[in-house]
Amino acid sequence: MGEGRPVVLIHGYFSTAAVNWIKYGHAEKLAERGFRVIMPDLRGHGLSDKPHDPAAYPPDVLMRDGMALVAHLGLTDYDLAGYSLGGRTVLRMLVNGATPRRAVLCGMGLQGLIDTQGRGGYFRRVLTNLGSFERGSSEWLTEAFLKTTKGDPVALLNVLETFVDTPREQIAAITVPTLVATGVDDDDNGSGEAVAELLPHGSFRSIPGNHMSAVTRPELGQAILDFLSA
Repeated sequence: MGEGRPVVLIHGYFSTAAVNWIKYGHAEKLAERGFRVIMPDLRGHGLSDKPHDPAAYPPDVLMRDGMALVAHLGLTDYDLAGYSLGGRTVLRMLVNGATPRRAVLCGMGLQGLIDTQGRGGYFRRVLTNLGSFERGSSEWLTEAFLKTTKGDPVALLNVLETFVDTPREQIAAITVPTLVATGVDDDDNGSGEAVAELLPHGSFRSIPGNHMSAVTRPELGQAILDFLSA
């Protein structure tokens, strides 16, 4: 969407580019301010292929898909941002040599980066017990979101096997200027401020909402725009 400086936006787990970035106006906000907004659907999600063969989901494959997209498009001077799993994917790209001008990690805290199986275990429980959760519970709400995005439970279980932990020292070695933006009530993945403090050129911004609602808020798109336009 739009023309100008390329920015790659990577959506979260269970979600899609359309839900994360288009539905709530974040992509349009960036496009109106001179950005060319590139929004892939992750492997196993949205309009991308959803193979059921576990061999299609080796460790760190989402990072490699992101690097391959940047190379395929010939991007050299670009920005990179992601929400939740997208934020973790951005970080994995940074520690594996991606060199965007600026990066934004949204909806991702330190625990979700250094210990991916903690949050992964929650999603594995949801995906293997669909239809059994009490109405209004966290698991029930997660399953409801899965239904709205028409997610493929088999493919999404396979995606869990791709998660790779990132040691603190690797985070502390990232030199790209990076904004960490999380909902004020979002503790799903631990502390976003702790990530910003580890990063040599990190900054932190709090936005309204929890993990599920912060992505719907205009403040998220504004925080990304402000940082990338500075």
